[in-house]
Amino acid sequence: MRWWDIDPVLELEKDLFPEDAWSRGMFWSELAHARGPEATKRYVVAVEGDRLVGYAGLAASGDLADIQTIAVTRDHWGTGLGGRLLTELLRAATAFECAEVMLECRIDNVRAQKLYERYGFEAIGFRRGYYQPGNVDALVMRLNGPSTSVQGNEING
Repeated sequence: MRWWDIDPVLELEKDLFPEDAWSRGMFWSELAHARGPEATKRYVVAVEGDRLVGYAGLAASGDLADIQTIAVTRDHWGTGLGGRLLTELLRAATAFECAEVMLECRIDNVRAQKLYERYGFEAIGFRRGYYQPGNVDALVMRLNGPSTSVQGNEING
């Protein structure tokens, strides 16, 4: 993801997450740490023709990575694009030498939870009222050994 991707990312963000969409400043801040030898973040986009159809981001700190966001346009749900974006983030976690990957997922987003489970994530707890202003709980999930999960999902599709 580059600065010129922020406008189409914001459009998709507002469509999919109207109550708790990230701001332009949040994406700028994330991208500020995604380049160069001291990078601690990895953000990617999926483009079809000239249309942005998905994006994803990861932050790394020490041996722990955190998936910040994954989003796919509604017309690409069920196509495997979310899995490809997740695979890119897990590759980044491996490159950052992270032993664990964490994430929060809306408790009502069963589609995403199933995707994460296919990649080996396990539910480890809840964060009450995590998503604001809607006051929606988050399911906290963890994956040990991201490189193993990437290899397993490349083989199994």
